[in-house]
Amino acid sequence: MSAATDDSTLSSPVTLSLKAARRVAKILAGEAAGSMLRVSVEGGGCSGLQYKYDIVTAREADDLVLEREGATVLVDAISLQYMDGAEIDFVDDLMGQSFQIRNPNAVAGCGCGTSFAI
Repeated sequence: MSAATDDSTLSSPVTLSLKAARRVAKILAGEAAGSMLRVSVEGGGCSGLQYKYDIVTAREADDLVLEREGATVLVDAISLQYMDGAEIDFVDDLMGQSFQIRNPNAVAGCGCGTSFAI
């Protein structure tokens, strides 16, 4: 998948903002060569589902692969059904720094921003 040339997101079922891509690239620069960030959805959290972030070195055959600004982000096929249309962003404000996922499928969420319900 090719990188977007402007400040928008990639055209994909899940998009990666420019800020998120740059932050992922910075994190992965300190990891083993070929490292990627895997974003997945699992049961748990105060709203029923939660996002999980892992640094991995292997892709699965059915992964959605987002590449931008030297960063590679993977989303597995099962998680993709919960994240379809979502944007992965990185926020740095007075409340702190964090990855935030803007998910149009979520009907409820918690204050921490990592747990949601569909």
